[in-house]
Amino acid sequence: MVFLKFELTYLLISNNVWPEGPEETSTFSFNYVLVMMLGELYVISFVTAIKITIDWMSENKRAAKLEKTQLETELRFLRSQISPHFFFNTLNNIYSLSLSKSNKTPETILKLSELMRYLLYETKPNLQCLKKEINCIKNYLDLERIRYGEKLSIQLKVEGNTENKKLPPMLLIPFIENAFKHGANRSTKEVVIKIELIIKDDILYFRTCNSLPDEEEIKTYHSQNIEEQPGGIGILNVKKRLNLGYNRENYDLKITKEETEFLVDLKLKLK
Repeated sequence: MVFLKFELTYLLISNNVWPEGPEETSTFSFNYVLVMMLGELYVISFVTAIKITIDWMSENKRAAKLEKTQLETELRFLRSQISPHFFFNTLNNIYSLSLSKSNKTPETILKLSELMRYLLYETKPNLQCLKKEINCIKNYLDLERIRYGEKLSIQLKVEGNTENKKLPPMLLIPFIENAFKHGANRSTKEVVIKIELIIKDDILYFRTCNSLPDEEEIKTYHSQNIEEQPGGIGILNVKKRLNLGYNRENYDLKITKEETEFLVDLKLKLK
C-alpha cells in the first residue's frame, strides 16, 4: 500500500511524494516507508478500535436481551408451577367435602371455578392489579372457611389505597396456603389465621400469622400416619420470583417460627 501510494503520488500529483517531510523526496527511501507505515498504522488502529467498540456494544445488547428473555421464561415457569400447586390443594378440599357428603360441595366447586377463571385469564401478564389479587385471596379464604367451618378463625385486614397498584400475580397466595398447611391441617383445636395487607404510598406490608399445634397434636398427627403431600414448592418459588423480578432493595421477606405461631412478613414495592 505504501509503494502504491508512492507511485500514484509521483505520477499524478507531484515528484515530491513527501511534501510534509523534512526535505524534498522523489525516491522510495527507507525513511519515507517507515513514516508512511506508521501513519497508516494509526489509521488502521483507529478504525479497528471503532469496529471493536461497535462489536462490543452489539454483543452486550444481545447478551442483555438474552438475559431478559431467560428471566421472563424462568418467571413464567415459576408461575406455571404455582397454579397447579394451588389447584392441587383446593381439589383436595373438595374431595374431603365429597367424602362426607357435605352440602357445601356445590358452593366450593363454584368458588373454585371463579379461581380457575382468574388463574386462566387474569394471570398471564407479568403484573396484576392488587385489587384483583386481594379478591383472589378472599375467594381462597372462602374455600377454606367452607372446608374447616367453626374450627377456623380467619382475620383479614386490608388498609390503604389499592387503586393503580400492581404486583406479580399469585405472589401472596403461597404464604396463605402455607398458613393453612401448617396450622389448620395439623390441629384439632380452633386455629387462628391472621392476614394483613397494608398499603402505604407504593409499599405493601403483607403479613400472615397462624397458630401452631401443640406437641401433643403434632404427635397425634404423625401417629395417624398422615403423609405430607409432595410439593413444598410454593414459598421456594415466591423467593425465586422475588429474587428474579425485584432489586434487593425493593423487597424484604422475613419468615419466623415461634413457639406458638408462624409469621411471614413481606415488605414489597408495588409497581
